[in-house]
Amino acid sequence: MLNRVFKLSAHGTSVGRELQAGLATFAAMAYILAVNPAILMPGFGADPSIGTDPASAAYIATHGALLTVTALTAAVATVIMAALTNYPLALAPGMGINAFFAFTICLGAGVTWREALGMVFVNGFVFLLLSVTGVREKVVRSLPHALKLAITAGVGVFIAFIGLQNAGVIVPHPATLVTHGNFATGGVALCLGGIVLTGLLIARRIPGAIVISILTITVAGLFVANGKGGTVTRWPSELFSAPASPAPVFLELSFGFLRDFGAFMTALPFILALLLVDMFDNLGSLIGVTTRAGLTDKDGNLPKAGRALLADSFAAMLSALFGTSTVVTYIESASGVEAGGRTSLTSITTAVLFLAALFLTPLILIIPAAATAPALVA
Repeated sequence: MLNRVFKLSAHGTSVGRELQAGLATFAAMAYILAVNPAILMPGFGADPSIGTDPASAAYIATHGALLTVTALTAAVATVIMAALTNYPLALAPGMGINAFFAFTICLGAGVTWREALGMVFVNGFVFLLLSVTGVREKVVRSLPHALKLAITAGVGVFIAFIGLQNAGVIVPHPATLVTHGNFATGGVALCLGGIVLTGLLIARRIPGAIVISILTITVAGLFVANGKGGTVTRWPSELFSAPASPAPVFLELSFGFLRDFGAFMTALPFILALLLVDMFDNLGSLIGVTTRAGLTDKDGNLPKAGRALLADSFAAMLSALFGTSTVVTYIESASGVEAGGRTSLTSITTAVLFLAALFLTPLILIIPAAATAPALVA
């Protein structure tokens, strides 16, 4: 039955190989479960009703909700892509876009996280229109290659900056804007060690390098003092639990920026920026992964590009409804392709693993910034 549904024989693969590939993809991108909530929380914490105190009930509830919706959107969006394309592609809230959401839109411009989610939804809706009409592909092809590379590089530097800031490696300074943090503190020392470890693992092409680094630094943090009377990593009161409720962020988006022309014009630059970053993230990953999987034709074109872009558009709107930043196709899907994945059975496997991870919420929430920062820098 699976062979008939997913056309396994036609793609030269098997059920076992597809399941292994799905596990490989999940291992490569599981870090997003810890990293996405960590990046988004400063933006959500700008809301006085949530705050920035990690010990407060509102903060804990929101953090847990973001973890839950990160896993849910990754699973649902990946299934949508699988159903429309039969490609081994996995989706999740995008790196770079989440930092732009929290630090530029919410903290930088003072936009509420609810209105920022509304902008994400509008971004997805515009993407849907551009995908249906075929304009999206034409726009991307018309932009100079150098500009595409510059945007990608700029986003990468921005992500690295956020990671170093979260871990305390760099801190604000009134004269120079930023300066180095206290390298003698346990968290900073672990972060620097994690950056070195992550770099070595990636250079050696170790599968799941980022996940291995996060787990290693998290465990090491149990034995390293944080300078505040505790340790960098705090042992959870329980190892397994029911998923945290998504209620604090689910369906909380607002379209207040559409109330008048002035508010819309203020929001427009952010919506356009979301469009551009999302466009390059998705097309770059889509083309890179499918080419490696041998799914493109002799001219390098993707046969089901229209369906893939349509799935991506629905996923972007879905992410706003669930309560997180834009979902994109992950380049880490290439890990599954390298493991032999050729069909959407790989994607379905990855989606199921994201749902299973929800029951490990207590373990995921203890991962410190010192462990997630190297993933951002890498």
